[in-house]
Amino acid sequence: MEAKMDDPIYKMVPTHILNIKPYVPGKPIEEVKRELGVKKVIKLASNENALGPSPRAIQAIKNYVSKIHLYPDGAAYYLREDIASYLGVDSDNIIVGNGSDEIVSIITRIFIQKGDQAIMGDPSFLMYRIDTQLSRGEIVTVPLKDFGLDVSRILNSLTDKTRLIFISNPNNPTGTILKSKEMQELIQNLPPGTIVISDEAYHEYVDDSEYPDTLTWVKEGKNIIVLRTFSKIYGLAGLRVGYAIAKKQIISILNKVRPPFNVNSLAQVAARAALKDRDHVIKSKNLIKREKEFLYSCLKELKVPFVPTQANFILIETGENTKEIILALLKKGIIVRGMEAYNLPNHIRLTVGTREENETFIRELQNILQR
Repeated sequence: MEAKMDDPIYKMVPTHILNIKPYVPGKPIEEVKRELGVKKVIKLASNENALGPSPRAIQAIKNYVSKIHLYPDGAAYYLREDIASYLGVDSDNIIVGNGSDEIVSIITRIFIQKGDQAIMGDPSFLMYRIDTQLSRGEIVTVPLKDFGLDVSRILNSLTDKTRLIFISNPNNPTGTILKSKEMQELIQNLPPGTIVISDEAYHEYVDDSEYPDTLTWVKEGKNIIVLRTFSKIYGLAGLRVGYAIAKKQIISILNKVRPPFNVNSLAQVAARAALKDRDHVIKSKNLIKREKEFLYSCLKELKVPFVPTQANFILIETGENTKEIILALLKKGIIVRGMEAYNLPNHIRLTVGTREENETFIRELQNILQR
């Protein structure tokens, strides 16, 4: 049922909140089955791990499930210790969140006040925009160059009101990366009152040797917050657990706003187990590398333009009939992500799946295009 804006309840809500366009995730499999009566559905819309979670993570959940009547460790002490050991930083450099999305919300709540500016690529991850609006900040968008973030344009957009610069690296939804030399240029020219957020949700998939090691700047005490997640290559999207690495002063401030018990117990034990299963990470990365090449080859044969990616998804140009193509794929039980909300109405974002899933997508896309 559509809400009626003349309801008096809306007078109680600030205009900057009413103006927010909610984040709309990819359709769940169950919803497609229910709405379209499709029995077999494959989801290639939300960049989830095609292999699922590590078996070690599943076993860790089973081992712990009888203890869920107890509150979780509010500080996620052991998970932070494990992450710190893995990354070679101190545990005081780490905060854990209910997904890295929650940490973005905490960051904007603290560092963005009314009139402050946050710079972000256009298009880039939509939550940067939403959280900035919630804090009554000013959104400064910088157009991409060849589907990649443009450091020169970002630096030219800096003002004395700039508080945050969001760098999605690899960038969602294009899959392109900001390289080490470019990130260094940004860090070196960063004003004292500005923080860079390097959102590296897909960093484990990157195989470009010029990808920046942002932890170097964290260790040097620069104003940079590095975001990472267990939702993608670790396959724990349903448990919602992400983390940030930054200098201790920043982490201490973020912890003032972090809700108590924000990361549940099952998420913590699963993340600890997943972090230790390097074989599963390597297997997941190798699958994506292999399947990207397969999809590239097929898309070239179909003469369908795409953006080469460093992530586990591909941005594909499907033209003026994109909405019809998305619906036709849905009717065949294939969920892909339309990019209209990202100002790319003629594109879809495709999660790289298993060979069987990718072959099914290519076959149905070909049938649709030949009609």
